[in-house]
Amino acid sequence: MNMNKIYDRIIDIRGNLITVIAKGVKMGELGKIQRKSGQTTLASVLSIDGEKVTLQAFENPRGVSTGDKVVFLGHQMQATGGDALLGRRLNGSGEPIDDGPEIVGEKIDIGKPSFNPVKRVVPHQMVNTNIPMIDVFNCLVKSQKIPIFSIAGEPYNQLLMRIANQTDADIVIIGGMGLRYDDYQAFIDNAERSGSMEKTVMFIHKATDPAVECMLVPDMALACAEQFATKDKDVLVLLTDMTAFADAMKEIMITMDQVPSNRGYPGSLYSDLASRYEKAVDIDGSGSITVISVTTMPGGDVTHPIPDNTGYITEGQFYLHDQRIDPFGSLSRLKQQVIGSVTREDHGDIANAQIRLYAESKKARERQSMGFRLSRWDQKLLEYSYLFEDRMMNLEVNIPVEEALDLGWQTLAECFEPHEVGIKQDLLNKYWPK
Repeated sequence: MNMNKIYDRIIDIRGNLITVIAKGVKMGELGKIQRKSGQTTLASVLSIDGEKVTLQAFENPRGVSTGDKVVFLGHQMQATGGDALLGRRLNGSGEPIDDGPEIVGEKIDIGKPSFNPVKRVVPHQMVNTNIPMIDVFNCLVKSQKIPIFSIAGEPYNQLLMRIANQTDADIVIIGGMGLRYDDYQAFIDNAERSGSMEKTVMFIHKATDPAVECMLVPDMALACAEQFATKDKDVLVLLTDMTAFADAMKEIMITMDQVPSNRGYPGSLYSDLASRYEKAVDIDGSGSITVISVTTMPGGDVTHPIPDNTGYITEGQFYLHDQRIDPFGSLSRLKQQVIGSVTREDHGDIANAQIRLYAESKKARERQSMGFRLSRWDQKLLEYSYLFEDRMMNLEVNIPVEEALDLGWQTLAECFEPHEVGIKQDLLNKYWPK
């Protein structure tokens, strides 16, 4: 270990990147840049090329000269775990930004491998959100990894806040990347207003903070989540926005003159995203980690490298469109684990019937907009579509899943006859409103 080794051959300073000649250094290892003025700047090893070691400084290294010294600390970036984190707000380096005391607890290395598959349980428990478009149509399952695909301007952070408020998870960890100050303040106000601050931890990178801290936020959040999960806690990790995370990697890669891959992003984009998402786990005999992230799609382009790679890694997606969760673009690949077994027997049938009729109503709307004469069936579909959008798709609706299923039956009964909805007779006999 080169804890006390000091290197003074800084050969290049470019932006936040500092290159020094050193030996026996490891990827990700922390270094401390000691300036002649007495100030110190933390940095992390980003690449090693023979004896050329490039570090990414955690703050603007203005004032650092080639005559300054670098001390390597012999360990990677570490997070502080434990109950002292609850209710606290920290930056990407794990330092408090809430004017509170220093956090005391166990030091945990970040960015470690994900859980041993042998210790993983097949996901089988539903996470209730009280949002019908999730609970009824695309259930969130404990230990799932799922993104919210959105364009800029959609209320994705408000959706995350609602999930945070209404979840039955023991602990909520929010990882904010590239947040504007008003978004950051909104998360604080929401946690205080809902009374969930004492079970919430926030790792926040603001848009004005260094790019390297943006890259650290998911690792910090997930390392702390793992520590809580191994102590029998169910943890919900909310990450916003993974596009800012990928853009930070792109910015650093360009500074290092690396050859870019698709649209300027590094060729490692898939594995960089996957290594974070794969931290989602239901641990045999202990707690769990469920990961919900936001991926803003530049220009609304779902084929952009970030959403495109994300779709291969995660277990579905919620597609946020026109301030609603779009039923046709959204998918939960784990919903079959809970629908009808954990939830009520009619769940699958009533959900499928509502989506099928809503898809038909889209055609009726097209016929109406083109001036065609509408049939009686078209009129029923149109009436149903407006009720469905108001009662199910409106993100303001806040009802438990059983109540949402009953509301689905009621909506069908208001618009159709029992034989028109395509549901099995035994379920109609049991659940059709009398």
